[in-house]
Amino acid sequence: MSTKHSDATHFGFRSVALEEKQTLVDDVFHKVARRYDLMNDLMSAGLHRIWKEALVSRLRPPQGERTFKFLDLAGGTGDVAFRVIGAGGPNVHATVADINSEMLAVGRERAFEHDLDAQVEFKEVNAEALVFPDKTFDAAAIAFGIRNVPRIDKALSEIYRVLKPGGRFLCLEFSSPQMPGLDALYELYSFQVIPKIGRVVAGDAEPYRYLVESIRRFPAPDIFADMMRKAGFARVDWLPMTGGIVALHSGWRL
Repeated sequence: MSTKHSDATHFGFRSVALEEKQTLVDDVFHKVARRYDLMNDLMSAGLHRIWKEALVSRLRPPQGERTFKFLDLAGGTGDVAFRVIGAGGPNVHATVADINSEMLAVGRERAFEHDLDAQVEFKEVNAEALVFPDKTFDAAAIAFGIRNVPRIDKALSEIYRVLKPGGRFLCLEFSSPQMPGLDALYELYSFQVIPKIGRVVAGDAEPYRYLVESIRRFPAPDIFADMMRKAGFARVDWLPMTGGIVALHSGWRL
């Protein structure tokens, strides 16, 4: 999210030039690509699986013969895309779009291992400049990735552009705990425990310190909802989960 100055943003808690953020984000995910899903399990105590299942349940991909084109933005390893395909019928097709080649490589390997090549494709794409034609997808989602986009407003406008009329956008992202006492516990766990897990499992604490810090910089749910409305989305709402640690945002192109 940019500051009041158009030429600066934040990488974690550090202010950096806006054009530098993508390079720094790429470096983080290059380092953790092979262990990213394992770290998600450790960092969230497995809760990320429940949150993603909630996203898929709300998306409700068709289980019949209808063709359904789904965009998994910042989807990297294909975790969400595979879940959507598994929940839908034979004509559900997913496109995993991510700017990080290492994450995409892991996703392609997993698609091959699970014999999903015919239903999922992987493309190296910048979320701020999607290469897809207007009105391509029936639905789009981004799970824990929007906060790493330097210009969130541009990404939202691009997502709106590539959705078909009647298409739905879902965004799963960390938020601020609402339960009394949970915020302090969550803060302690995030800044003291998660970087140590990263050091042990991935050999580097810094990428995970950034992942934690970037959560604190992400807009509150009501502010992000306003950003979605400005991009054109209608019927915007959000569902807080796990005491507000995570929010599932929803909007439609009508």
